[in-house]
Amino acid sequence: MAIKKYKPTTNGRRGMSTLTNEELTKDAPTKKLLKKVAKTGGRNNQGKLTVRHIGGGAKRKYRVIDFKRDKVGVTGRVATIEYDPNRNANIALINYKDGEKRYIIAPKDLKVGAIIENGPEADIKVGNALPLANIPVGTVIHCIELKPGKGAQICRSAGSSAQILGREDKYVLVRLQSGETRKILGTCLATIGVVGNEDYELVNIGKAGRTRHMGIRPTNRGSVMNPNDHPHGGGEGRTPVGRKSPMTPWGKPALGYKTRKNKKASDKLIVSRRKK
Repeated sequence: MAIKKYKPTTNGRRGMSTLTNEELTKDAPTKKLLKKVAKTGGRNNQGKLTVRHIGGGAKRKYRVIDFKRDKVGVTGRVATIEYDPNRNANIALINYKDGEKRYIIAPKDLKVGAIIENGPEADIKVGNALPLANIPVGTVIHCIELKPGKGAQICRSAGSSAQILGREDKYVLVRLQSGETRKILGTCLATIGVVGNEDYELVNIGKAGRTRHMGIRPTNRGSVMNPNDHPHGGGEGRTPVGRKSPMTPWGKPALGYKTRKNKKASDKLIVSRRKK
């Protein structure tokens, strides 16, 4: 998918770019696979702000995605490649032989009319979902489960993928895009191929209004606040942070601070940590 750049006719247009969306084949989504999304504004059930910088944005409905790929033994045909406002990857509508329709994350090079399968007997072909134990070493995969039957949790965003490195007893060694190598149960499902729409990260937003359409509100720097609002605030003119490292508004380290629990159960499954 190519990037379209705009001429600098206005200050907002200068540097702005968008995706050409050549891969998309349909504008309107399938109504039966839509759900309403309630806007929270970053507030919890008590009305308290728990996530900052959220609010407004264009109206959108959630597309129900089949992350479990549990329709085994029934082949499906790719009907359309569509845009999904809730994620940076595109989605594909699958028409199964028994008449059911489902959305999946659209992998790169998946074409309309292609036949896909789910289950241990499926071929090693882009878009097919198989248990990790049935996928050859060296294969590039995405939409990986961490617990059998729970549904895909890893490698779901645009351009992401992982690679199978080997096998060890009932586990399969998988190298993730972060550089981390970890063991995953061989009974967990994964989909062959790389998630499409990899040019998404090259898009230049261009203007503030475009982020507001996405539901993202403005962010203010701590250094321009008062001392009672932020640890970086206060001082005459532009002043340094004044601490050993940058802090969050609540006084906790902001950069390089490890938040993972020391005795997390899945630590034993991590063979090598991600690259620093």
